[in-house]
Amino acid sequence: MSEKKPVFLTAEGKKKLQDELNHLKTVKIEQIAEEMGRAISEGDLRENAGYDEARRAMWHNNSRISELEDILARAVEVASGNGVPTAVTLGVKVALDAAGKRMDITIVGSHEADMFKGRISDESPMGRALLGRKVGDVVELKNTKATQVYKVLNLEYA
Repeated sequence: MSEKKPVFLTAEGKKKLQDELNHLKTVKIEQIAEEMGRAISEGDLRENAGYDEARRAMWHNNSRISELEDILARAVEVASGNGVPTAVTLGVKVALDAAGKRMDITIVGSHEADMFKGRISDESPMGRALLGRKVGDVVELKNTKATQVYKVLNLEYA
């Protein structure tokens, strides 16, 4: 049996997952129990849509709890530093020049990635290409249609 992969999280990302887990184990589970109680009080459970929905909600909640517990058990918190990072690593915000346009992204673990917030996974093609790069380095990313060129302008801890 292979050992499970570590999950790299920033302190912010780890806290967010811990907060979600706490919410699911306290607030959400209580809400579902109340819904289930109301449905049971209606009587016949064989054709009780409310009861079926509450059971599905409980299953989804328990599944997410298990998933979060697994992630947090494997979590490796990415150390943030003081000062200026010397190279791109997890938890570093990278300023890039992309064809004359500035682009800021933060390298995070896959569980924190959110492209719309500029948070890309270290496992993505761009994340892999940037890891270890320093200010002034040029990175080329090739895809099926073209090659995109990025220059690393600045690094800072996120």
